[in-house]
Amino acid sequence: MLEKTIGKRQDVILDSINEGVFTVDLDWRITSFNLAAERITGVTRQEAIGQPCCEVFRASICENACALKQTLGTGKPVVNATAHIITNGGGRVPIRISTAELKNADGQVIGGVETFQDLSQIEQLQKELTKQYTFEDIVGRSPAMMQLFEVLPQIAESSSTVLIQGPSGTGKELFARAIHNLSPRKGKPLITVNCGALPDTLLESELFGHKAGAFTDAKRDKPGRFALADGGTIFLDEIGDISQAMQVRLLRVLQERVVEPLGGVEPIPVDVRVVAATNKDLHELVRKSEFREDLYYRIMVIRLDLPGLKQRREDIPLLVEHMVARFNRLQGKDIAGVTDEVLARLMDHDYPGNVRELENIVEQAFVLCRGGLIQLHHLPPELRPAATSGSTESGPMSLITMEKHLINEALRRHGGNRKRASHDLGIDTSTLYRKIKALRIDTPKTDGRRRGQ
Repeated sequence: MLEKTIGKRQDVILDSINEGVFTVDLDWRITSFNLAAERITGVTRQEAIGQPCCEVFRASICENACALKQTLGTGKPVVNATAHIITNGGGRVPIRISTAELKNADGQVIGGVETFQDLSQIEQLQKELTKQYTFEDIVGRSPAMMQLFEVLPQIAESSSTVLIQGPSGTGKELFARAIHNLSPRKGKPLITVNCGALPDTLLESELFGHKAGAFTDAKRDKPGRFALADGGTIFLDEIGDISQAMQVRLLRVLQERVVEPLGGVEPIPVDVRVVAATNKDLHELVRKSEFREDLYYRIMVIRLDLPGLKQRREDIPLLVEHMVARFNRLQGKDIAGVTDEVLARLMDHDYPGNVRELENIVEQAFVLCRGGLIQLHHLPPELRPAATSGSTESGPMSLITMEKHLINEALRRHGGNRKRASHDLGIDTSTLYRKIKALRIDTPKTDGRRRGQ
């Protein structure tokens, strides 16, 4: 009688938990199954009790990487492993799993317990965020990126030459691709040339083509990249690295819209939209007479300045989510994301290599992480010491620093206007005031409001 009473009390406790919970004996048969488990799996308690767990809990990790089997084999709990299950109705549900040994009053292992959380809503919210803050393959929600997203369609509609300036690793080719894909030329080729990777003689042949016999190895005619891009777009990356002689040749193409292959005598007309990019300050190169002024003004009809990742730190969480989702698809994993400590460390880094550097960091961590969440020890060695040294509160303190930085940046952008800053941050104005007080943030002397506002 006492055992029944205890059993009922345990059922009541388990049923009050919002996460799915079930237990198994040493024969892997289910011995308890709470209401949340019923709701998530679509299997009733009566159907589940006594059945092998793999027949009820149809998860993607059951056959090869069962978390419960790992726990009962090693004695160590599994925390925050990710997987998906197939419900009784045939639906796919993403879940997060934790497991532990189940022991009796004498400390003997009598089975295992597994808790699991339905991540469907979180996954849907992530999809909505990705849709809202992704433009083509470019990810961002910072004001600088949103302004670029706003003008890109208008830029794409025109046929004007575009110069994209920004540090290495900021995604200049992604922007060039977006301009092409949004333009009336999207059905025609987008041809990319890295101008800094080739010496003059090879670059000239690549851009303009050559005729058979133009030089020793020229066995047959070869069309240049401008000819291949006819009707479409040519992307001239690292244009600041080309020589003065090549600048003259390129200027003629932009002025007259014709190319002359090496060894040829007849100019060939081309209909090409030119998008150029550089990580150098072309205006400074013009001042030093290292870049032709007339070519500079030819390619700078429309200019896009891409910010470095250091100037758009608020995009880092979104970029990390996007990268984790992409690596999950590419590598067939189910990694849920990164811990708060890892995110704080990533937010604190200066990124001389910008988005490309962040991507390399996430990819390395992804390779080392077996499942669940990416931890500090999965990061490259150079990022670990600052995150793990000192007191155990370094992680939370880094998160506070991150929050203070984002609030300070929003206030700076809006001249101290709390209402606009709170809208920018996606929080209520009252919440912003509380955070300013709690974090002891020194606010600008002005509140950024114009008269009559």
